Amino acid sequence: MQRIADQAGSNGGLSDDGRHLEIEFAHAEAGGLVVSDPIERSQVVLSTPDPVEIGDADPGRFRFPADAAAAVRTDRLDLETVVSVCIRNDDGDLLARTEHFDEQSFGAGRYSVELFAPIKLYLRVDAPFRVVSNATRTRIEFDSETDVTVGARSHHKRPAATITTTDRPRDAMRAVSLLGSALKTTSVERSYPTLRGHPPLLDRGDAFEAPAGLSSPETGVTIELPETRRHVYTVAPLAYYLGATVVPGETARLVTDEGFTHELGVGRDFETGVERLLKRTFLLDCLTRTEGYYQVDLHERTALESDLAADVDLDFPDLYGRSTGAQLESYLEVPYGAIEANAPKWKLGAHVAPSASNVELLPFLANDLAVVTTQTTAPTTGSAVQADAVEGFLRRPSSSPDPTATPRAGADAEPFTRSTSVQPRQSGGTRTYVQPPETDALEQAWAGPGVPIGASKASTAAYRNRLSREPVEGDISITVVCNDPRMAAEQDAVEAVYGSRESLPFDVRTYYELPAASLREVLKADTEFLHYIGHIDDEGFQCPDGALDVGTLKEVGVDSFLLNACQSYEQGMELIEQGAIAGIVTLSDVVNDGAIDIGRSLARLLNYGFPIRPSLEIAGRDSYVGSDYIVVGDGSYHVTQAQGALPNLCEIRNDGDVYKVDYTTYPVVEFDLGSIVSPVLPGDRPYYLTPGTADTFELTESELEDFLSLENNPVVVDGKLQWSDTLDLDSF
Repeated sequence: MQRIADQAGSNGGLSDDGRHLEIEFAHAEAGGLVVSDPIERSQVVLSTPDPVEIGDADPGRFRFPADAAAAVRTDRLDLETVVSVCIRNDDGDLLARTEHFDEQSFGAGRYSVELFAPIKLYLRVDAPFRVVSNATRTRIEFDSETDVTVGARSHHKRPAATITTTDRPRDAMRAVSLLGSALKTTSVERSYPTLRGHPPLLDRGDAFEAPAGLSSPETGVTIELPETRRHVYTVAPLAYYLGATVVPGETARLVTDEGFTHELGVGRDFETGVERLLKRTFLLDCLTRTEGYYQVDLHERTALESDLAADVDLDFPDLYGRSTGAQLESYLEVPYGAIEANAPKWKLGAHVAPSASNVELLPFLANDLAVVTTQTTAPTTGSAVQADAVEGFLRRPSSSPDPTATPRAGADAEPFTRSTSVQPRQSGGTRTYVQPPETDALEQAWAGPGVPIGASKASTAAYRNRLSREPVEGDISITVVCNDPRMAAEQDAVEAVYGSRESLPFDVRTYYELPAASLREVLKADTEFLHYIGHIDDEGFQCPDGALDVGTLKEVGVDSFLLNACQSYEQGMELIEQGAIAGIVTLSDVVNDGAIDIGRSLARLLNYGFPIRPSLEIAGRDSYVGSDYIVVGDGSYHVTQAQGALPNLCEIRNDGDVYKVDYTTYPVVEFDLGSIVSPVLPGDRPYYLTPGTADTFELTESELEDFLSLENNPVVVDGKLQWSDTLDLDSF
């Protein structure tokens, strides 16, 4: 459980492409209203003691932009979880902020009440009220029935424009210079995720063309670069974040209107220089912004000020009002070692081949503020991955299931792989592998030829598929297909997991031994997630009456997927090309009992709101088949909203009289890089930047029990993945 926040700014009730977003208001069954975002598949319930009438309201009434608004009359609003609440007067001045175990009252007046929920909510009231929060709920109480206007804003972002660029690096520079046009501010508040609009798309063409009126923001920052794709691709996220203009130059350097210059380096030092400048600027912007809209106690600011007391005097109040160039000049006086120790865990490290086609990936990498490198490791043919898998199977570590244990009824008593062949297959004769260099980012992505080991396979198609999502009516749909009765143990396990969250509406559909024609229709139907259990080979999905090759379909309705079958990489990539956003696939023949374990863990993590890539990373930690799986497409995609708004994982160690808890958060679209979090623990805790490990906390047994009881989350004990609702503290 945590307190979270991002920021209030937006673009006035329109998506980034100018369309009105389709926030929906509906009656809650027991009374109140349900606020839904049918594109991001998020919802928030505002309960009332009695049923209410939901009337129309003007979203323009709010100080901060809202996409839609509704009017209700009630004496109480309850949220099913605890959220941070900011209360402002009619002039926009921040009066108070409430958190867990808090109670504050406000007299007669006109107020704006901001709720940091998975959908950003605002309340406008002209009456006295109280805000009361306990361990699990937030309540807003009025003295009597009161008219309340409810505003809501989606976190969904769409590009506002498309730029056409040629394959010439000089034209790519012009295009990258326009990525910053999507920033909703050039102040330090751009470090809040909601104030970073999605950059314009880039298409390849015979001539450079940009929409009339699209221009770089006036930040006074220029980046000079040698005319190579490698330089342009590496600098794209930095140029977007700074709102910088990129121009040709003999050496790579940053130049400001005030006459300040900063060399970015040459060779691999250039990529390091860009990475450090991006992380340095982002972190210090996050610290400086605490002088603005949300003056919170931020752990990283306290730590950095302490570390730098003897070296550099950063005057944050003065920095807050200065120009971008002047801020950069002051920031670059700070030793990078101090920055590195306090920066949030970076979301994405992208290894991008400097090919002409990869220019179309740049807006998506910039949107994620990715650290981009163009290190090119030559793909190699061979079956090293499968050889490792077979060797692992023969070793069968003690942590794997006991092959002599009594099998489930109807299952094969002998361990077996999910292959249609008796011998482990050397699948994908034309498949080549590449192992990108490791980074310290939460996720690594590879955009280039070959199948990456230890990284996601990035795809422009996947990112574009995510942008083209349309509102979906009805409940969150999960489709489970089991096409081999010997694997029914996994189907039983995951069917009990999906849809087990009472607060979210799920539609779980289960199919058994589907013929090829029926499976074709299932793949074409709209579904948020497909969990496939069975066989896949070079011909496609194996069905009782033959094979189905996804490449023969014109399109699919599957948004994301787990293909828990042997050698499913090629079919997974076909799903991406035909319309899917992200998925998990296998690179080799996988042992059935290991596949069951990882399938069960992935189901639970995805069901509780973890994105695709972190789910695989966590599930694969103590699985002897974990290295056989990779992510294809956009690994940041998540199937459901997180139970506690921001997915988190606790690693727990018994240290005698206390327990040491490493508290780690993961980014989601609602609370991306630059949001802040505070775990609900005893004492006056500060906020921490997300994502990453906030801190190591020392708790007594009773304090830890109270903390774990707030919500059901994954925990790691002795390297093993467990869940807080079944954790026995006496066992370790």
